[in-house]
Amino acid sequence: MILKKALYAAKVRTTGRWKDIFVKHPLLRLVFATLLAAQATPSTVWAQGQAAPPIEGVIGKLQSFDGKSLDVQTPSGVVHVAVKEPLTTYKQVTSDLSHITPSSYVGVASTEQADGKQMAKQVFIFPAELSGAAEGSVLTDPPGATTHSRMTNGSVSRPASHSRMTNGTVEKSGGTTLVVNYQDGSQTVSIPPNVPVTEVAPQTVTFSSGDVVYATTQKLPDGTLVTDKIFQFIPASSSGTK
Repeated sequence: MILKKALYAAKVRTTGRWKDIFVKHPLLRLVFATLLAAQATPSTVWAQGQAAPPIEGVIGKLQSFDGKSLDVQTPSGVVHVAVKEPLTTYKQVTSDLSHITPSSYVGVASTEQADGKQMAKQVFIFPAELSGAAEGSVLTDPPGATTHSRMTNGSVSRPASHSRMTNGTVEKSGGTTLVVNYQDGSQTVSIPPNVPVTEVAPQTVTFSSGDVVYATTQKLPDGTLVTDKIFQFIPASSSGTK
């Protein structure tokens, strides 16, 4: 109330335009911005950053891998990719939402609820060098499925950590919301408590036929696809990576 009266008085004394008030009073601008921030829902990560530039890549089921090349079964057919050394392989390491930073690039597997909202089933935190990997939001259900599952990869702009300190222990809040930004839009996803969160980290990986993998790709002048980064994807239902 006091701030409101002060703003009104300042408005009357000046030209009557709010712009004049904030130009002449930097401290008032700061106070006003702080009050606006305080009104924001504390369990929401708002979309303020720009989407990461997409990285070209191939995702699908691994058919074969011999260290020098790999064949990946995609919806459009088998794609052959040559390996360029040094090769970095990635696997999932157990993590939590507190590891999401203002510059994080994430992947969120979600399912559409009856009210149309997306509810997360699994969250992936990608390293900086994979920002832009599989960027976008796509349905992942097979044709004719009654569910509406979705995978959304993109950038967030604030940490998703919503913890409080109680007797020296950290407790997660009842849930949070991520706004994930990609090149042609954004997707808002509710993150329920205890949703599996994994960090995509460089690790030695033993690939097997049938693994779901994502390989970043570059196209050589002769049309050959090459990769130096391969990520082994493990769905939440079978994720046991430590």
